[in-house]
Amino acid sequence: MRIRIVGAGAMGRGIAQWAASAGHTVELADVRPEAVREALGFVASMLDRAVAKGRMSAADREASVARLVPLADPWAAGPDVELVIEAVREDLETKAEVFGKLERALPASVVFATNTSSLSVTRIAATLQDPTRLAGLHFFNPVPLMRIVEVVPGAATRPEIPALLTALVEGCGHRAVTVADTPGFLVNHAGRGLVTEALALLEESVAEPAEIDRIARDVLGLRMGPFELMDLTGLDVTAAVIDSIWLGFRHEDRLRPSFLTPNRVAAGLHGRKTGRGWYAYGDGASGPAPESPVTGDGERPVFLVRGGRPETAAYEEELAGALEAAGVRIERDARPSAEAVVLVPVWGTAVSAAVADGLPRERTFGVEVLPAAGRRRVLAVTAAGDATAARDARAVLARAAGDGEPYAVSVVRDTAGSVAQRLLSSVVAVGCSIAERSLAAPADIDLAVTTGLGYPAGPLAWGERVGAVRMLALQRALHATTGDPRHRPTRWVTERAALGLALTDPGTSPADCLG
Repeated sequence: MRIRIVGAGAMGRGIAQWAASAGHTVELADVRPEAVREALGFVASMLDRAVAKGRMSAADREASVARLVPLADPWAAGPDVELVIEAVREDLETKAEVFGKLERALPASVVFATNTSSLSVTRIAATLQDPTRLAGLHFFNPVPLMRIVEVVPGAATRPEIPALLTALVEGCGHRAVTVADTPGFLVNHAGRGLVTEALALLEESVAEPAEIDRIARDVLGLRMGPFELMDLTGLDVTAAVIDSIWLGFRHEDRLRPSFLTPNRVAAGLHGRKTGRGWYAYGDGASGPAPESPVTGDGERPVFLVRGGRPETAAYEEELAGALEAAGVRIERDARPSAEAVVLVPVWGTAVSAAVADGLPRERTFGVEVLPAAGRRRVLAVTAAGDATAARDARAVLARAAGDGEPYAVSVVRDTAGSVAQRLLSSVVAVGCSIAERSLAAPADIDLAVTTGLGYPAGPLAWGERVGAVRMLALQRALHATTGDPRHRPTRWVTERAALGLALTDPGTSPADCLG
């Protein structure tokens, strides 16, 4: 296929490298001729690096470079061009101008694709005389390494075009997911679950950014915590995406932005690129401060409150067994002794409710029951907690069996659920809301999120690990305890819990019954 790429910036040159390496002839054009020269040099250097690392042969490198065709005029006639991919700046008027000129220059048979990440594909297409020839083809940076592409049909896109683009993407070694033309498409939309809930936890002073990030990494198994991610991406970019998706979905509670971000953006606290964001960078500082050491008496006995709830019973037994294996004395009496610290396994509820049942408020704390991906446990303290007892409870939780490495223990403010549970519930809920709106197929949601965001599992598969019934209990408890509509259970989870279906199961649709 002969492909023309208009726009030789970071995305355009990445797409050019990807397509040329896969065997396609690529015309690379830009309104600035020097940008094309720089892009060709950059692609050549990337291919040189691939050869040096043994990922490409020297012959394949030469062939790929030979397939790159610099174009002096982006609007030149192109009788052999089959596809144009636009990769210019994210502005509707600019993209409309580009496609208007291309439409006048190229035959009607040429398919147009826009690499927009946030603009409506339908609105871009509506500026054309023939809106049926355009679709979205959203790549992620760096294109050769981010092996996922969103194929986004507009409202008027011809039905054969998404299939053509999907075949192109997968023929070049990437995975393609078909996504409805909605705010944020799929990956950016799904990513709001983690970031918006992390900001909500910070708003409520549940924990500082560093502690939330540690829990996200060590309990949930994320490669990077939400605040680290915002610093890497740039808070200015993240805040703009959050706002645009929230506005696009007409103030959907689940996607509600934080009041914390506007002032930080205005102050230039954008993250790594400005030297300071949620963390400081440069001049000897890089990221969060070291974690506080564990102190306190790790020999105190523990009274572990059993909730009697089927959705947490297995988790409670696992925690009790792990503590006993580490030599912790677990009290089995009906009431705690005067010496014991009291640990309440939480699942969507706050420790305060347990204190109201007559437990000693100064030494009753919450403990995370989600199985951790790493060696971290989480202790939740109430306003009535005694600091010495909390330090002792932290020391007890740090204990490991035998010669095992001690656990790191995060200390957070008591909240409904826990930090990890709220983050997980939000990720799953946003993913399920995408599925229940039929914006993308369940398998595509999970594929796009694991590939595009690097999560250990897609939101539906992650929820299924916990189980639909347990997820529903968690979401109902969070909603009932907080009264915040952002926590309301999704129809997807509610229905599948009732019917015994997996969260990853697309289920039967009305269309399935009409064949």
